Amino acid sequence: MSIVASYLYRDGKRAGTFDLDNGQVPDAANEFVWIGLHDPDEQELFAAQKTFGLHRLAVEDALKGKQVPKLDVYDQQLFVFMKTAHLEGDVIEYGETAIFIGPHHVVTVRHGSDRGHSKLREQLEESPELLKLGPDYVLHGILDFVVDGYLPVVQTIEDRVLGMEQRMLDSFLTREQIKRLFRLRRQTIRFQRVLGPISELCSKLVHLDLPCVDSEAQKYFKDVHDHIRRVESMTAGVKDVITSVFEASNLLEQQRQGVITRQLAAWAAIAAVPTAIAGIYGMNFENMPELKTQNGYFVVLAMIASLCGVLFWRFRRSGWL
Repeated sequence: MSIVASYLYRDGKRAGTFDLDNGQVPDAANEFVWIGLHDPDEQELFAAQKTFGLHRLAVEDALKGKQVPKLDVYDQQLFVFMKTAHLEGDVIEYGETAIFIGPHHVVTVRHGSDRGHSKLREQLEESPELLKLGPDYVLHGILDFVVDGYLPVVQTIEDRVLGMEQRMLDSFLTREQIKRLFRLRRQTIRFQRVLGPISELCSKLVHLDLPCVDSEAQKYFKDVHDHIRRVESMTAGVKDVITSVFEASNLLEQQRQGVITRQLAAWAAIAAVPTAIAGIYGMNFENMPELKTQNGYFVVLAMIASLCGVLFWRFRRSGWL
């Protein structure tokens, strides 16, 4: 069985377990059921559908997964589909959490998510005054739990990019480092595509009049919306940093190439002096007066050394050497 937890809550406190196959859905204002499923099969989801009257389309979405984060309204029930995220190396792996909300029930369906809701359930149970307010406050707790999981992902990527930025300032980026930057940029863009629909989902919970959502609970959903906008801002910042690393790396590469080009040009100019003089005196003409000069060899060497020294001094002074 994929049923992780199945409990009945009364006045914000756990009142017992709930049998998904044969249990009677509570109808009292102070009671609701919270069921957690992890990678359920069709039979288990259809049992939940039969017990709580879940909409067929929502059940199909929860079973198949691979949906964009969204919020759907079916009569007096809500269906919320969220993406969870965690980092594996430099790759963001995504899980899925489908949430069915009714007046007296909360059903969560997780696919591929390593973060269970056990700790969240314990935290909410420690605040019975909040839990007794109903399923919409449980929905807030789940959304807040999922969104809080995004922050470490973005912070880790940001730290890695900033580390590569520092290495880029110290030396050339290697081929592997450049490929890694492209990989992180691709992951960041994909993550932005997930954050956009989630931000829209939270905005609907804050501003729209929805079934099963108390007007007082909208204040809590606004807090989640603020968190997701913060993550969006950080993600956009990370993407900008990656772009700036590429641009700065190209500029430094051009600057280093310019320095090397100037150095080569300066040394070539210095080497041209002895090359030109040696080329002239290497010509085998008989009528060359300097050839019969007694100290011509030493004069030419001194002239070469002087000219090369002057050129070296001028290039050194101008910053080319």
